[in-house]
Amino acid sequence: MSNLQTLDKQYVANTYARFPVEIISGKGSVLVDTDGKEYIDMGSGIAVTSFGQGDAIWLQAVSEQLGKVQHTSNLYYTEPCAKLAQLLCEKTGMKKVFFGNSGAEANECAIKVARKYAQDKKGADYSTIITLENSFHGRTLTTLSATGQEHYHELFNPLTPGFVHTPANDFEALKALALQEKTAGIMMEIVQGEGGVIALDADFVKAVAAFCKEQDIVLVIDEVQTGNGRTGELYAYMHYGIEPDVVTTAKGLGGGLPIGAALLSEKVESVLGFGDHGSTFGGNPVCCAGAVSIIERLTEDFLNEVKTKSEKIFTALQGASGVKSVSGLGLMIGIETEKSAKDVVAACMEQGVLCLTAKTKVRLLPPLNIPDDLLDKAIETIKTACAI
Repeated sequence: MSNLQTLDKQYVANTYARFPVEIISGKGSVLVDTDGKEYIDMGSGIAVTSFGQGDAIWLQAVSEQLGKVQHTSNLYYTEPCAKLAQLLCEKTGMKKVFFGNSGAEANECAIKVARKYAQDKKGADYSTIITLENSFHGRTLTTLSATGQEHYHELFNPLTPGFVHTPANDFEALKALALQEKTAGIMMEIVQGEGGVIALDADFVKAVAAFCKEQDIVLVIDEVQTGNGRTGELYAYMHYGIEPDVVTTAKGLGGGLPIGAALLSEKVESVLGFGDHGSTFGGNPVCCAGAVSIIERLTEDFLNEVKTKSEKIFTALQGASGVKSVSGLGLMIGIETEKSAKDVVAACMEQGVLCLTAKTKVRLLPPLNIPDDLLDKAIETIKTACAI
């Protein structure tokens, strides 16, 4: 064990099972460890480094802002915050944005919006939030309560009350539950990332959206992992033509800096008033400057390239030796393998390709602009590691 690993184990909380790799540098879709070994990055820091490491445009935007002012708090106006909010609203049709530090914080905001809207419209007893089984919405106590996976709950009871879960893709079950409860909101991921990279059925998504409009229930779409071009659309809900009331996002938005956002539709844009919510670091000018440089480049042409890369991966892996199935959307892909996912990831790492897992699957989240030659090499390495 290296000195760094010893230091980390001595002083960093024991919450992560790290791979035995020390990354010291990177450029684009390639990372380098302390021994000089290069790895093709098929994880993007869990869907964060949208344009890879050391992206020149992102670096310039962040560096220029660092040279001006790094933080002011929300007591004052800063240009990057306002500009990013404008970009997000113009590209989605949403009306307002609340900025926080993470996906969990964005989801906390969405829950507060849903409950306050329902309280204002229907009464204080309308507070239930419905989420889907197998979902993942964050690690704060409240977003953990929203997460529809029991094993995340076991050690932290009592959970925040007011959350119930229903099976994905079963609209009748969801409808019955929503009518039984005093429902304030329904929250769901278009692709359940931590649940195994499983995309929801389009008919189910559309039915839920229509039901929420009919019943005046706040529809929250959690795009923390799926958003910002990851699925081949700016946001994954756009594949299905629905209009959410709140969209939450983080991860790839900042390109490597911590930022979360809750995008609010016309229906809920004025639900939160002065003093109802806040965040010390939310809208940080450096993080927002980096995010602007990301969102500005997610053009239709670029997103079509993401779809092309996705099709290449699906085509290459479907039916390959040792591959049971391939799921997901865009460059958010899950591979069900004959071998254990852990063994496949280890074999890929040995050959210079860094992959992730999601439950029992190998998970791929490469930079959105990964060059074709590196993508081809990574695919072949993954196929070899999967083969039986």
